[in-house]
Amino acid sequence: MPETRHPAPRPVGLLTGRNVLVIGAGTRPSDDPKAPVGNGRAVAVLAAREGACVACADVSPSAAAATADLVGESGTRGVPVVGDATDPGQSSAMVAEAVHRLGSLDAMVVNVGIGLGAGLADTSPEQWDRVLSLNLSAPFLAAKYGLPAVADGGSIVFVGSVAGLRAATDSPAYDSSKAGLFGLTRHVAKEGAPRGIRANLVVPGLVDTPMGREASARRASRTTSFARIPLGRQGTAWEVAEAVAFLLSDRASYITGQSLVVDGGLSAV
Repeated sequence: MPETRHPAPRPVGLLTGRNVLVIGAGTRPSDDPKAPVGNGRAVAVLAAREGACVACADVSPSAAAATADLVGESGTRGVPVVGDATDPGQSSAMVAEAVHRLGSLDAMVVNVGIGLGAGLADTSPEQWDRVLSLNLSAPFLAAKYGLPAVADGGSIVFVGSVAGLRAATDSPAYDSSKAGLFGLTRHVAKEGAPRGIRANLVVPGLVDTPMGREASARRASRTTSFARIPLGRQGTAWEVAEAVAFLLSDRASYITGQSLVVDGGLSAV
């Protein structure tokens, strides 16, 4: 099982009694027995440690089941949900199954993403469409079907990337799709506000996850960027999860339509 330890302070029950759906709750498979946990799995497990029951949705049945087991080990109820977030029918079905199995839905987290292509010349139209489908259309579908299902006073959190703030990668599709999440988040916040539903975006920088390590192996410039991080290191998925848990909780009750950057200061200097 990939690394799932969380060195942060003891959870304090921020989400006690909540039912949360995490779309993209798995972690990318790795041959490294010490591979770090991914953002989605960290979010699901930390939500459980903060008292929430969690529907763990992923396109991979084994990944969804593994995260649900970890949620159960954290002392709450975890249920696996399987589906392709880019497919409208399956996206709707994942929300419906989460509501059915948990009894209600208080919050939703959307953590999906992939990067393909290298520059405009070497990015095919097919790669562009695939990246936009997962990185932007899937969050749109999750919001379309999830917003009506989330209880009044609930919360929706999207997980994006600092690539949405600037041309941070070699993939025009990735950078463009992550930029689009800012606009989607603001719109969901506007539509959710009459029911007291908040929508916000967590914006991670360079984070040590299996996907991050794979990106570093493909792109040497990513590794050299580590030296430019003011805090002197990469982040962890747990630090991303802490930001998500805060925005899901009542401690963020007057925050909506906003982006919370978690990048060690990289985008500030």
